[in-house]
Amino acid sequence: MSIGVTNSHVVFFIPGREIPYIKSRNNTRISEFLLLGVSEDPNLQPLIFRLFLSMYLVTVLGNLLIILAIISDSRLYLPMYFFLSNLSFVDICVTSTTVPKMLVNIQTQSKAISYSGCINQMFLFLIFVELDNFLLAVMAYDRYVAICHPLHYTFIMNNQLCVLLVLVSWIMSVLHALLQSSMVLRLSFSTHVEIPHFFCELNQVVQLTCSDSLLNDLVMYSATVLLATISLTGILYSYSKIVSSIRAISSAQGKYKAFSTCASHLSVVSLFYCTGFGVYLSSAATHTSQLTAKASVMYTVVTPMLNPFIYSLRNKDVMSALKRILGGKM
Repeated sequence: MSIGVTNSHVVFFIPGREIPYIKSRNNTRISEFLLLGVSEDPNLQPLIFRLFLSMYLVTVLGNLLIILAIISDSRLYLPMYFFLSNLSFVDICVTSTTVPKMLVNIQTQSKAISYSGCINQMFLFLIFVELDNFLLAVMAYDRYVAICHPLHYTFIMNNQLCVLLVLVSWIMSVLHALLQSSMVLRLSFSTHVEIPHFFCELNQVVQLTCSDSLLNDLVMYSATVLLATISLTGILYSYSKIVSSIRAISSAQGKYKAFSTCASHLSVVSLFYCTGFGVYLSSAATHTSQLTAKASVMYTVVTPMLNPFIYSLRNKDVMSALKRILGGKM
């Protein structure tokens, strides 16, 4: 057995065990958390399992089809579809980080998630949600260049810039997730910790600590607000310029064509930010954590599931590519 010491914990690494026991200085130990899910009613568990399994399969299948359509059709080798394929990949990852563990727990009639599993789930979820946030801003910039500077679009949105924008989004997301996860590692918890959620959501975990969480709260809300503000400001600025350019177009047909290229992205942006802000506002306004868990389903499960439909149904090029993949049966 090896022993590691942190600022607030003594960590015992026991051979043959999957995770270490965490012993805080007040002599309490924790090796796992309990996820209470969206409902504790045992009669609802079969329905919840079928519902979430269906949504998960639709999300994975829908987003995979979008990625395959973009890869298989050379006409879709454009910046906007490159960003869309990245968004679809991230949407699969967001859902895969949270839903499978919940489904396994329902099937095994267990609520447990290991300490390391909880931290890893939190870390990955923060990466992919923040990536969603940044990619939506990048896609707004792409639409801004396409509509406001159409003659220079190919020159500005070159392959190097597109890859760089995605790479910077990944780096920023990983750094943010590392910061938030490392802040949680310094916290102590009671022996039995019940998380009133279906996954290890950062805010819910921090609220359950028996340590002083003031610094965690400051870092958590400051970083989240800062990153969300940066992305949202970029989106709003891009669309303010887009609206000005569209208003300057003389023909109604030209205005409709320009606006239609932004409609899908606007729908996804509205869905993502409205559901996300709704969750955090509801968590701030109510002490009913189970209600927050239900609200979180919207932006963690429903939004990634709807994104492929929004982009495919409103985009003729994507629809044509999907028809070819599915043998013209659409």
